[in-house]
Amino acid sequence: MKDPNSLLVKATLLLASTLTVMAGATIAPSLPAIRDHFTEVSNVDYWTRLILTIPALFIAIGAPFVGTFIDRFGRKLLLAFAVLVYGLAGSSGFVLNSIDLILFGRVLLGLSVAGIMTTATTLIADYYTGAARAQFLGLQAAFMGLGGVFFLSLGGVLADFNWRLPFLIYLVAWLILPLVIFVLPEPKRDRDVTSTQDAMPSTPEKLPWGLLIAIYAIALITQIVFYLIPTQLPFYLQQLVKAKAAQSGLAIALTTLATSISALSYPHLKKKFSFNAIYAIAFGLMAIGYSIISLVRSYELILIGLAIGGLGIGLLMPNMNVFLTTIVPAIARGRVLGGLTTSLFLGQFISPILSQPLSQQIGIGTTYGWAGGLMLVMSAIALIIVWRGTENFRF
Repeated sequence: MKDPNSLLVKATLLLASTLTVMAGATIAPSLPAIRDHFTEVSNVDYWTRLILTIPALFIAIGAPFVGTFIDRFGRKLLLAFAVLVYGLAGSSGFVLNSIDLILFGRVLLGLSVAGIMTTATTLIADYYTGAARAQFLGLQAAFMGLGGVFFLSLGGVLADFNWRLPFLIYLVAWLILPLVIFVLPEPKRDRDVTSTQDAMPSTPEKLPWGLLIAIYAIALITQIVFYLIPTQLPFYLQQLVKAKAAQSGLAIALTTLATSISALSYPHLKKKFSFNAIYAIAFGLMAIGYSIISLVRSYELILIGLAIGGLGIGLLMPNMNVFLTTIVPAIARGRVLGGLTTSLFLGQFISPILSQPLSQQIGIGTTYGWAGGLMLVMSAIALIIVWRGTENFRF
Protein backbone atom coordinates (compact mmCIF):
# COMPACT_ATOMS: atom_id res chain seq x y z
CA MET A 1 0.00 0.00 0.00
CA LYS A 2 1.35 3.39 -1.00
CA ASP A 3 2.12 5.83 1.79
CA PRO A 4 -0.68 8.43 2.07
CA ASN A 5 1.93 10.91 3.29
CA SER A 6 3.84 10.72 0.02
CA LEU A 7 3.97 13.86 -2.09
CA LEU A 8 2.46 12.08 -5.10
CA VAL A 9 -0.60 10.89 -3.17
CA LYS A 10 -1.18 14.37 -1.76
CA ALA A 11 -0.73 15.98 -5.18
CA THR A 12 -3.24 13.58 -6.74
CA LEU A 13 -5.86 14.38 -4.09
CA LEU A 14 -5.33 18.10 -4.56
CA LEU A 15 -5.47 17.93 -8.35
CA ALA A 16 -8.65 15.86 -8.24
CA SER A 17 -10.17 18.41 -5.85
CA THR A 18 -9.57 21.25 -8.32
CA LEU A 19 -11.96 19.55 -10.74
CA THR A 20 -14.88 20.32 -8.43
CA VAL A 21 -14.40 24.08 -8.41
CA MET A 22 -14.00 24.04 -12.20
CA ALA A 23 -17.34 22.32 -12.72
CA GLY A 24 -19.59 25.33 -13.00
CA ALA A 25 -17.62 28.53 -12.84
CA THR A 26 -15.11 27.82 -15.63
CA ILE A 27 -17.71 28.71 -18.26
CA ALA A 28 -19.15 31.66 -16.29
CA PRO A 29 -17.35 34.25 -18.46
CA SER A 30 -18.98 32.65 -21.53
CA LEU A 31 -22.55 33.18 -20.30
CA PRO A 32 -23.26 36.46 -22.14
CA ALA A 33 -21.93 35.01 -25.41
CA ILE A 34 -23.90 31.77 -24.94
CA ARG A 35 -27.03 33.86 -24.38
CA ASP A 36 -26.36 35.78 -27.60
CA HIS A 37 -25.72 32.56 -29.55
CA PHE A 38 -29.04 31.03 -28.49
CA THR A 39 -30.97 34.28 -28.59
CA GLU A 40 -33.83 32.65 -30.53
CA VAL A 41 -34.53 30.28 -27.62
CA SER A 42 -37.43 31.47 -25.48
CA ASN A 43 -36.49 32.53 -21.94
CA VAL A 44 -32.83 32.35 -22.94
CA ASP A 45 -31.63 34.29 -19.87
CA TYR A 46 -32.94 31.55 -17.60
CA TRP A 47 -31.58 28.66 -19.70
CA THR A 48 -28.19 30.32 -19.98
CA ARG A 49 -27.79 30.53 -16.22
CA LEU A 50 -29.08 26.97 -15.91
CA ILE A 51 -26.18 25.76 -18.07
CA LEU A 52 -23.92 27.07 -15.32
CA THR A 53 -25.86 25.70 -12.38
CA ILE A 54 -27.59 22.49 -13.49
CA PRO A 55 -24.47 20.46 -12.62
CA ALA A 56 -25.00 21.60 -9.04
CA LEU A 57 -28.51 20.06 -8.95
CA PHE A 58 -27.21 16.68 -10.07
CA ILE A 59 -24.24 16.88 -7.73
CA ALA A 60 -26.80 17.36 -4.97
CA ILE A 61 -28.88 14.42 -6.22
CA GLY A 62 -25.92 12.10 -6.77
CA ALA A 63 -23.83 12.78 -3.66
CA PRO A 64 -25.91 10.74 -1.14
CA PHE A 65 -25.77 7.71 -3.43
CA VAL A 66 -22.03 8.19 -3.85
CA GLY A 67 -21.57 8.40 -0.10
CA THR A 68 -23.50 5.18 0.49
CA PHE A 69 -21.64 3.39 -2.31
CA ILE A 70 -18.15 4.28 -1.14
CA ASP A 71 -18.97 3.39 2.48
CA ARG A 72 -19.95 -0.09 1.32
CA PHE A 73 -17.66 -0.84 -1.61
CA GLY A 74 -14.61 1.43 -1.29
CA ARG A 75 -13.43 4.74 -2.63
CA LYS A 76 -10.97 4.40 -5.49
CA LEU A 77 -12.97 2.67 -8.24
CA LEU A 78 -15.77 5.20 -8.16
CA LEU A 79 -13.34 8.12 -8.09
CA ALA A 80 -11.58 6.86 -11.22
CA PHE A 81 -14.87 6.34 -13.08
CA ALA A 82 -16.09 9.81 -12.06
CA VAL A 83 -12.91 11.47 -13.37
CA LEU A 84 -13.30 9.63 -16.68
CA VAL A 85 -16.92 10.78 -17.13
CA TYR A 86 -15.99 14.32 -16.03
CA GLY A 87 -13.65 14.85 -18.97
CA LEU A 88 -16.14 13.49 -21.51
CA ALA A 89 -19.23 15.30 -20.20
CA GLY A 90 -17.49 18.57 -19.41
CA SER A 91 -15.95 18.99 -22.86
CA SER A 92 -19.15 18.03 -24.72
CA GLY A 93 -20.28 21.66 -24.95
CA PHE A 94 -17.45 22.31 -27.39
CA VAL A 95 -19.19 20.32 -30.14
CA LEU A 96 -22.90 20.33 -29.25
CA ASN A 97 -25.23 22.69 -31.12
CA SER A 98 -28.40 22.35 -29.06
CA ILE A 99 -28.95 24.02 -25.71
CA ASP A 100 -30.86 20.88 -24.63
CA LEU A 101 -27.89 18.61 -25.38
CA ILE A 102 -25.50 21.01 -23.68
CA LEU A 103 -27.71 20.85 -20.60
CA PHE A 104 -27.66 17.02 -20.73
CA GLY A 105 -23.86 17.07 -20.84
CA ARG A 106 -23.89 19.34 -17.80
CA VAL A 107 -26.15 16.84 -16.01
CA LEU A 108 -23.55 14.08 -16.53
CA LEU A 109 -20.85 16.50 -15.42
CA GLY A 110 -22.75 17.11 -12.18
CA LEU A 111 -23.05 13.40 -11.42
CA SER A 112 -19.32 12.95 -11.98
CA VAL A 113 -18.48 15.86 -9.67
CA ALA A 114 -20.64 14.28 -6.97
CA GLY A 115 -18.36 11.26 -7.17
CA ILE A 116 -15.14 13.27 -7.21
CA MET A 117 -15.90 15.71 -4.41
CA THR A 118 -17.39 13.24 -1.95
CA THR A 119 -14.75 10.58 -2.57
CA ALA A 120 -11.73 12.91 -2.52
CA THR A 121 -12.74 14.51 0.78
CA THR A 122 -13.55 11.11 2.29
CA LEU A 123 -10.12 9.82 1.27
CA ILE A 124 -8.49 12.78 3.00
CA ALA A 125 -10.41 11.98 6.17
CA ASP A 126 -9.39 8.31 5.81
CA TYR A 127 -5.70 9.02 5.30
CA TYR A 128 -5.15 11.71 7.95
CA THR A 129 -6.25 12.45 11.52
CA GLY A 130 -6.19 15.33 14.00
CA ALA A 131 -4.15 18.40 13.14
CA ALA A 132 -2.84 16.75 9.96
CA ARG A 133 -6.40 16.37 8.72
CA ALA A 134 -7.29 19.99 9.51
CA GLN A 135 -4.15 21.17 7.75
CA PHE A 136 -4.78 19.09 4.64
CA LEU A 137 -8.45 20.07 4.40
CA GLY A 138 -7.35 23.70 4.57
CA LEU A 139 -4.80 22.98 1.87
CA GLN A 140 -7.48 21.27 -0.21
CA ALA A 141 -9.72 24.35 -0.04
CA ALA A 142 -6.77 26.59 -0.87
CA PHE A 143 -5.74 24.45 -3.82
CA MET A 144 -9.31 24.45 -5.12
CA GLY A 145 -9.22 28.23 -4.96
CA LEU A 146 -5.90 28.46 -6.77
CA GLY A 147 -7.16 26.07 -9.41
CA GLY A 148 -10.18 28.31 -9.77
CA VAL A 149 -7.94 31.34 -10.31
CA PHE A 150 -6.14 29.61 -13.15
CA PHE A 151 -9.11 27.96 -14.84
CA LEU A 152 -11.43 30.95 -14.48
CA SER A 153 -8.80 33.31 -15.87
CA LEU A 154 -8.12 30.92 -18.74
CA GLY A 155 -11.86 30.50 -19.32
CA GLY A 156 -12.29 34.26 -19.53
CA VAL A 157 -9.47 34.67 -22.04
CA LEU A 158 -10.72 31.79 -24.20
CA ALA A 159 -14.31 33.05 -24.07
CA ASP A 160 -13.23 36.31 -25.71
CA PHE A 161 -12.17 34.24 -28.75
CA ASN A 162 -15.11 31.84 -28.80
CA TRP A 163 -17.66 30.84 -26.15
CA ARG A 164 -17.06 27.14 -26.88
CA LEU A 165 -13.33 27.09 -26.07
CA PRO A 166 -13.66 27.10 -22.24
CA PHE A 167 -15.43 23.72 -22.47
CA LEU A 168 -12.12 22.16 -23.56
CA ILE A 169 -10.61 22.97 -20.16
CA TYR A 170 -12.55 20.04 -18.67
CA LEU A 171 -10.30 17.61 -20.58
CA VAL A 172 -7.61 18.24 -17.96
CA ALA A 173 -9.40 15.54 -15.95
CA TRP A 174 -8.00 12.89 -18.25
CA LEU A 175 -4.47 13.97 -17.35
CA ILE A 176 -5.29 13.31 -13.68
CA LEU A 177 -6.96 9.94 -14.31
CA PRO A 178 -3.75 7.85 -14.45
CA LEU A 179 -2.66 9.30 -11.11
CA VAL A 180 -5.98 8.33 -9.53
CA ILE A 181 -5.67 4.77 -10.86
CA PHE A 182 -2.01 4.09 -10.11
CA VAL A 183 -1.13 6.37 -7.18
CA LEU A 184 -4.01 6.53 -4.71
CA PRO A 185 -4.21 3.64 -2.21
CA GLU A 186 -7.55 2.15 -1.21
CA PRO A 187 -7.73 2.76 2.56
CA LYS A 188 -8.18 -0.15 4.92
CA ARG A 189 -11.24 0.71 6.96
CA ASP A 190 -12.01 -1.09 10.19
CA ARG A 191 -15.78 -1.31 10.42
CA ASP A 192 -15.72 -1.84 14.16
CA VAL A 193 -12.93 0.31 15.55
CA THR A 194 -12.13 3.94 14.85
CA SER A 195 -9.59 6.29 16.30
CA THR A 196 -10.31 7.86 19.68
CA GLN A 197 -10.82 11.22 18.08
CA ASP A 198 -13.36 9.90 15.60
CA ALA A 199 -15.13 7.50 17.97
CA MET A 200 -18.88 7.94 17.74
CA PRO A 201 -21.79 5.50 17.66
CA SER A 202 -21.87 4.03 14.17
CA THR A 203 -25.57 3.39 13.81
CA PRO A 204 -27.37 6.05 11.78
CA GLU A 205 -29.94 6.80 14.48
CA LYS A 206 -27.17 7.67 16.92
CA LEU A 207 -25.38 10.12 14.66
CA PRO A 208 -25.60 13.76 15.86
CA TRP A 209 -28.34 14.70 13.42
CA GLY A 210 -29.06 18.07 15.02
CA LEU A 211 -25.50 19.22 14.41
CA LEU A 212 -25.43 17.68 10.94
CA ILE A 213 -28.62 19.50 9.91
CA ALA A 214 -27.24 22.80 11.23
CA ILE A 215 -24.04 22.40 9.18
CA TYR A 216 -26.00 21.37 6.10
CA ALA A 217 -28.19 24.48 6.48
CA ILE A 218 -25.11 26.71 6.69
CA ALA A 219 -23.71 25.08 3.55
CA LEU A 220 -26.98 25.59 1.66
CA ILE A 221 -27.43 29.26 2.60
CA THR A 222 -23.83 30.33 2.07
CA GLN A 223 -23.65 28.67 -1.35
CA ILE A 224 -26.83 30.45 -2.43
CA VAL A 225 -25.08 33.70 -1.51
CA PHE A 226 -21.68 32.71 -2.93
CA TYR A 227 -23.08 31.72 -6.32
CA LEU A 228 -24.42 35.21 -6.86
CA ILE A 229 -20.87 35.89 -8.02
CA PRO A 230 -20.47 33.48 -10.98
CA THR A 231 -24.15 33.66 -12.04
CA GLN A 232 -24.78 37.42 -11.77
CA LEU A 233 -21.41 39.18 -11.76
CA PRO A 234 -20.63 38.90 -15.52
CA PHE A 235 -23.97 40.57 -16.29
CA TYR A 236 -23.53 43.13 -13.50
CA LEU A 237 -20.07 44.12 -14.71
CA GLN A 238 -21.28 44.29 -18.30
CA GLN A 239 -24.11 46.56 -17.15
CA LEU A 240 -21.91 48.84 -15.02
CA VAL A 241 -18.64 49.12 -16.95
CA LYS A 242 -19.26 47.16 -20.19
CA ALA A 243 -16.76 44.55 -19.00
CA LYS A 244 -15.49 41.91 -21.42
CA ALA A 245 -15.49 38.20 -20.66
CA ALA A 246 -11.82 38.29 -19.67
CA GLN A 247 -12.51 41.02 -17.11
CA SER A 248 -15.38 39.02 -15.64
CA GLY A 249 -13.23 35.90 -15.50
CA LEU A 250 -10.44 37.76 -13.70
CA ALA A 251 -12.92 39.27 -11.23
CA ILE A 252 -14.39 35.87 -10.36
CA ALA A 253 -10.88 34.41 -10.22
CA LEU A 254 -9.89 37.07 -7.69
CA THR A 255 -12.62 35.74 -5.40
CA THR A 256 -11.19 32.23 -5.61
CA LEU A 257 -7.68 33.55 -4.99
CA ALA A 258 -8.94 35.20 -1.80
CA THR A 259 -10.59 31.92 -0.76
CA SER A 260 -7.21 30.19 -1.15
CA ILE A 261 -5.43 32.73 1.03
CA SER A 262 -7.94 32.39 3.86
CA ALA A 263 -8.16 28.59 3.54
CA LEU A 264 -4.39 28.36 4.00
CA SER A 265 -4.79 30.31 7.23
CA TYR A 266 -7.48 27.99 8.55
CA PRO A 267 -5.26 25.54 10.51
CA HIS A 268 -3.70 28.49 12.36
CA LEU A 269 -7.07 30.09 13.08
CA LYS A 270 -8.49 26.79 14.32
CA LYS A 271 -5.80 26.63 17.00
CA LYS A 272 -7.04 29.96 18.39
CA PHE A 273 -10.77 30.04 17.68
CA SER A 274 -13.77 27.74 18.06
CA PHE A 275 -15.80 26.52 15.12
CA ASN A 276 -18.49 29.10 15.92
CA ALA A 277 -16.00 31.97 16.12
CA ILE A 278 -14.65 31.06 12.69
CA TYR A 279 -18.20 31.04 11.32
CA ALA A 280 -18.72 34.53 12.77
CA ILE A 281 -15.53 35.77 11.09
CA ALA A 282 -16.43 34.15 7.76
CA PHE A 283 -19.99 35.48 7.68
CA GLY A 284 -18.77 38.94 8.71
CA LEU A 285 -16.25 39.11 5.88
CA MET A 286 -18.88 37.99 3.39
CA ALA A 287 -21.26 40.67 4.69
CA ILE A 288 -18.64 43.39 4.19
CA GLY A 289 -17.64 42.15 0.75
CA TYR A 290 -21.15 41.83 -0.66
CA SER A 291 -22.14 45.21 0.76
CA ILE A 292 -19.21 46.82 -1.05
CA ILE A 293 -20.22 45.13 -4.33
CA SER A 294 -23.72 46.50 -3.85
CA LEU A 295 -22.72 50.09 -3.11
CA VAL A 296 -19.80 50.88 -5.47
CA ARG A 297 -19.90 51.52 -9.20
CA SER A 298 -16.32 51.01 -10.42
CA TYR A 299 -14.60 47.83 -11.53
CA GLU A 300 -11.66 48.33 -9.15
CA LEU A 301 -13.83 48.84 -6.06
CA ILE A 302 -15.94 45.80 -6.94
CA LEU A 303 -12.71 43.80 -7.01
CA ILE A 304 -12.05 44.90 -3.42
CA GLY A 305 -15.49 43.70 -2.38
CA LEU A 306 -14.95 40.37 -4.15
CA ALA A 307 -11.61 39.87 -2.40
CA ILE A 308 -13.05 40.56 1.07
CA GLY A 309 -16.02 38.30 0.45
CA GLY A 310 -13.70 35.59 -0.86
CA LEU A 311 -11.70 35.68 2.37
CA GLY A 312 -14.86 34.74 4.23
CA ILE A 313 -15.91 32.04 1.78
CA GLY A 314 -12.50 30.40 2.03
CA LEU A 315 -12.91 29.71 5.75
CA LEU A 316 -16.26 27.96 5.43
CA MET A 317 -15.35 24.77 3.57
CA PRO A 318 -12.47 23.59 5.78
CA ASN A 319 -14.43 24.59 8.90
CA MET A 320 -17.38 22.41 7.87
CA ASN A 321 -15.23 19.50 6.68
CA VAL A 322 -13.04 19.39 9.79
CA PHE A 323 -16.05 19.56 12.07
CA LEU A 324 -17.97 16.81 10.30
CA THR A 325 -15.03 14.44 9.98
CA THR A 326 -14.31 14.93 13.68
CA ILE A 327 -17.78 14.09 14.99
CA VAL A 328 -18.60 11.04 12.84
CA PRO A 329 -16.90 7.61 12.59
CA ALA A 330 -15.07 6.36 9.52
CA ILE A 331 -17.89 3.96 8.68
CA ALA A 332 -20.29 6.89 8.15
CA ARG A 333 -17.94 9.45 6.58
CA GLY A 334 -19.01 8.87 3.01
CA ARG A 335 -22.70 9.34 3.80
CA VAL A 336 -22.16 12.38 6.02
CA LEU A 337 -19.83 14.10 3.54
CA GLY A 338 -22.22 13.14 0.75
CA GLY A 339 -24.90 15.05 2.64
CA LEU A 340 -22.60 18.07 2.86
CA THR A 341 -21.90 17.87 -0.88
CA THR A 342 -25.65 17.74 -1.53
CA SER A 343 -26.24 20.83 0.60
CA LEU A 344 -23.41 22.80 -1.01
CA PHE A 345 -24.44 22.16 -4.57
CA LEU A 346 -28.17 22.35 -3.96
CA GLY A 347 -27.43 25.88 -2.78
CA GLN A 348 -25.55 26.59 -5.99
CA PHE A 349 -28.45 25.32 -8.07
CA ILE A 350 -31.09 27.24 -6.13
CA SER A 351 -29.08 30.48 -6.25
CA PRO A 352 -30.04 31.67 -9.75
CA ILE A 353 -33.61 30.41 -9.33
CA LEU A 354 -33.97 32.80 -6.39
CA SER A 355 -31.67 35.58 -7.54
CA GLN A 356 -32.80 35.94 -11.16
CA PRO A 357 -36.39 37.04 -10.46
CA LEU A 358 -35.18 39.04 -7.45
CA SER A 359 -32.53 40.87 -9.47
CA GLN A 360 -35.06 41.61 -12.20
CA GLN A 361 -37.34 43.20 -9.61
CA ILE A 362 -34.86 45.16 -7.49
CA GLY A 363 -31.63 45.12 -9.53
CA ILE A 364 -28.49 43.02 -9.29
CA GLY A 365 -26.71 45.55 -7.08
CA THR A 366 -29.51 45.60 -4.51
CA THR A 367 -29.59 41.79 -4.56
CA TYR A 368 -25.93 41.79 -3.50
CA GLY A 369 -26.86 44.20 -0.73
CA TRP A 370 -29.58 41.90 0.59
CA ALA A 371 -27.14 38.99 0.53
CA GLY A 372 -24.68 41.05 2.58
CA GLY A 373 -27.42 41.79 5.10
CA LEU A 374 -28.24 38.08 5.44
CA MET A 375 -24.58 37.28 6.11
CA LEU A 376 -24.48 40.05 8.73
CA VAL A 377 -27.41 38.46 10.56
CA MET A 378 -25.72 35.02 10.47
CA SER A 379 -22.48 36.53 11.78
CA ALA A 380 -24.39 38.14 14.66
CA ILE A 381 -26.04 34.81 15.55
CA ALA A 382 -22.65 33.08 15.59
CA LEU A 383 -21.19 35.85 17.76
CA ILE A 384 -24.06 35.53 20.24
CA ILE A 385 -23.40 31.79 20.51
CA VAL A 386 -19.70 32.46 21.15
CA TRP A 387 -20.46 35.25 23.65
CA ARG A 388 -22.87 33.04 25.60
CA GLY A 389 -20.20 30.36 25.75
CA THR A 390 -22.49 27.67 24.29
CA GLU A 391 -19.75 25.99 22.33
CA ASN A 392 -21.31 22.59 23.02
CA PHE A 393 -23.91 23.67 20.49
CA ARG A 394 -21.70 23.87 17.44
CA PHE A 395 -23.68 26.18 15.18
